[in-house]
Amino acid sequence: MNAGKKRSSARVTKAEYEVLAAFRYNLRQFLHFSESAAESAGVTPRQHQALLAIKGFPGRDSVTIGELAEQLQIAHHSAVGLVDRLSSQKLIIREASTEDRRQVYVTLTAHGTEVLERLTNAHKDELRRLGTRLSAVFSELNSAGRGPVR
Repeated sequence: MNAGKKRSSARVTKAEYEVLAAFRYNLRQFLHFSESAAESAGVTPRQHQALLAIKGFPGRDSVTIGELAEQLQIAHHSAVGLVDRLSSQKLIIREASTEDRRQVYVTLTAHGTEVLERLTNAHKDELRRLGTRLSAVFSELNSAGRGPVR
């Protein structure tokens, strides 16, 4: 929903602003961690997202370029360029579909899987670290009456 199109008539309390600000702060901390971790692993944050989208695709370990574009919410031609870069780094391979040769699937290589596994373990540790704070923020949002959580 577009935030500008539908306005709620309820007044937002100071406590709600504080809780939402705390949530954004914690989210930004996680994103900063994620961006730094990706760069330390030798990939861009977008490349990390692509590796995760491929490996985490429901029901299979490969995706079409169109599915990857949808998962990352980017244009098809941007996904093609991303796949080109990942392929040149030997993080993924392209495979033509056996049913429709026009359809190309991308799959992680062993090297791509190793990079993603290291990043995923680091992200799990960071989420565990932030989890307590985020749980408190969600509790605050649900009750929306107590002081700020940081």
